[in-house]
Amino acid sequence: MNIQVPLDALVEHRGRSLYWLAKQTGISYTTLWRLKSSKARGINFATLVRICEALGCTPGDVLALERKTPGPKKAATRAAGSRQPGT
Repeated sequence: MNIQVPLDALVEHRGRSLYWLAKQTGISYTTLWRLKSSKARGINFATLVRICEALGCTPGDVLALERKTPGPKKAATRAAGSRQPGT
């Protein structure tokens, strides 16, 4: 599982840009870009608060849990010629 930061959708919904968010919050554009592209290793609470205040949202809007969908399970195969129970 990964945590995603959908900043693009949040700023676009408000008719703004990532550059606007950087200017409003004082957070560098590079830091915001790393957050939105999942390149950041973490986020501190002060940064999260500044983003939420600028966008008028909650931390739950800024952080999203991405669940990886499991691939198809391999079916258990029996060796050729093996007997099944009860036969």
